[in-house]
Amino acid sequence: MVPIIERLAADHPDAKIALHYRNELELLVSVMLSAQTTDVNVNRVTERLFEKYKRPEDYLAVPPEELERDIYATGFYRQKARALRATMAMLLEEFDGRVPRRLDDLTRLPGVARKTANVVAAELGDPQGIVVDTHVRRLSQRLGLTRQEDPVKIERDLQRLVPREYWGLFPHLLIWHGRRVCIARAPRCEDCVVNDLCPSSRV
Repeated sequence: MVPIIERLAADHPDAKIALHYRNELELLVSVMLSAQTTDVNVNRVTERLFEKYKRPEDYLAVPPEELERDIYATGFYRQKARALRATMAMLLEEFDGRVPRRLDDLTRLPGVARKTANVVAAELGDPQGIVVDTHVRRLSQRLGLTRQEDPVKIERDLQRLVPREYWGLFPHLLIWHGRRVCIARAPRCEDCVVNDLCPSSRV
């Protein structure tokens, strides 16, 4: 497992989260908004959003329709606005306005599923699981690391194989490799640095 990680890390030294944020609250909001849209799109929206909304209270101080307008371009804006407002209320009521660090607490926040919680925890420096998105699922299957389809079961398989100190980095490596080399329909196996370790390799 470590050779795969080391080779991918050497090939993708810039592998990190693509969302722009300056603090824990901006991180949480960005990840919540990223559902069903691109990171580039989220960054366009949050550039203005974060100048207006700096504290949990700010999200609750405006009418729901105003927040919906401000995040409209991310899609599913009504559901996202509802989740953001409910999350901000819970942060204020139960966490003194701070973003919790524990996965169990993060997943209690409205609109925060396990994947979002894993991203936030890892970015805050304490990965407690492994993020599984479409790239991580596809590459894990191609590399023979899992046969599962369910993200939670895939995560369980990966946690058994990936050393804990790499839990935060590993998904970024697979995501970037999945975007650049191991693409969905036509993987560029000839350009892959782990093709000799991959059971799905076509070279």
